[in-house]
Amino acid sequence: MTGPVITRFAPSPTGFLHIGGARTALFNWLYARHTGGKFLLRIEDTDRERSTEPAIAAILDGLTWLGLNWDGEPLYQFARAARHRQVAEELLAAGKAYYCYASPQELSEMREAARREGRSKLYDGRWRERDPKDAPPGVKPVIRLKAPLAGETVIEDRVQGRVVWQNADLDDMIILRSDGTPVYNHAVVVDDHDMGVTHVIRGVDHLTNAARQVQLYRAMGWEVPVMSHIPLIHGADGAKLSKRHGALGVEAYRALGFLPEGLRNYLCRLGWSHGDDEIFSTEQAIAWFDLADVNKAPARLDMAKLADVNSHYLRQASEQELIARIKELLPYRPEAAPLRARFEAVGWDRLAAALPGLKPRAKTLLDLIDGASWLIAERPLALDDKAKKLLEGDAPVLLSRLQGELSQVTDWQPAALETAVKAFAAASGQKLGQVAQPLRAALTGRAVSPPVFDVMAVLGRAETLARIQDRAA
Repeated sequence: MTGPVITRFAPSPTGFLHIGGARTALFNWLYARHTGGKFLLRIEDTDRERSTEPAIAAILDGLTWLGLNWDGEPLYQFARAARHRQVAEELLAAGKAYYCYASPQELSEMREAARREGRSKLYDGRWRERDPKDAPPGVKPVIRLKAPLAGETVIEDRVQGRVVWQNADLDDMIILRSDGTPVYNHAVVVDDHDMGVTHVIRGVDHLTNAARQVQLYRAMGWEVPVMSHIPLIHGADGAKLSKRHGALGVEAYRALGFLPEGLRNYLCRLGWSHGDDEIFSTEQAIAWFDLADVNKAPARLDMAKLADVNSHYLRQASEQELIARIKELLPYRPEAAPLRARFEAVGWDRLAAALPGLKPRAKTLLDLIDGASWLIAERPLALDDKAKKLLEGDAPVLLSRLQGELSQVTDWQPAALETAVKAFAAASGQKLGQVAQPLRAALTGRAVSPPVFDVMAVLGRAETLARIQDRAA
């Protein structure tokens, strides 16, 4: 291949952007950016019954959210039906394709005979050399490719290595149905050629299509793209990824609170590696990515590892970035309306002040939202079981006395608050933890939270004293 590298991602818009599709798009995007080439997008919407506008929108939105920007406008396959027919007619005119008038009953009998005889070739080529004048009346023919009968069809796959098919085992593929619509393999070849695609990077489940497509390229005298069939993504149990493994679509990972940077970094490592590097920037991924480093073996989706990678990006993000992401996330959550109302009532600036204390414990944006529940909770706070125990016995009397001391504090900052509480504990003959634990329970409703003096500073003087009052004797 000469000239610039051109890759493409070509999803069928029959549902969400599958996580496996997102990884395929990512590898295509990385290779194009690594080589200074182009990354194109094609929407394969020829299945008119299953292709929907919402699904197209979901694919475009998912790619945009992941940061996989494509070059130029998306190409829509259905709009190119006339071009697909034109190429089929060129093959007919050149004697490299033919009309086939075999009836459904004849095809069924051929398949049954092939099964009985253990042959992979299902069609017997009965119309390959016959004159269309012999056609039965009223039958609309399909157009079949006149595939080579002997020899081999070979691809030198950049991931799978040399792959060989015996031509004697391959049927004369239908390229145009009787209604004039193209089959998948024909449309793909015509579109890839017309788009100038130099490198086809896709899932290994498409490897069986490669032989048919290579035969079409050669019949048209077109250069065959470099092919790379990447491993599939399996679940943690090693089985093919399915609904029982959990989230399948990119929008589901978005709704679970993952950051695009975290998901993108993790997907890079599913089937590709650069030494032992686990965390790397987009710039590093582009610089390092090469098809030679893609593994053959299926990759396993590990949600715990994804969460660990995501936590790195949470800690690196600024407070304002995280607030913007939380605002983006909320519409994807069923509890969005009340949550947003509470955050707005408390103030997004208060959340920004709380985030440094929340980030170390969080792995997703949902963890941040859950960790901030004490901030947006309405009084009187609901208590978890451990918090209830911390507020038993003498705790209410202790809190009543502590409230009196804290009401005299004018510098409502963590350092000053810590000094005041330590002084109160010493004067009361208590250890700091004996005071801080019931104080934390009263302020957050939980036994675990960010540092309690940070919590007090974020809540502010009035809210802190009011929450202590709710649990004081």
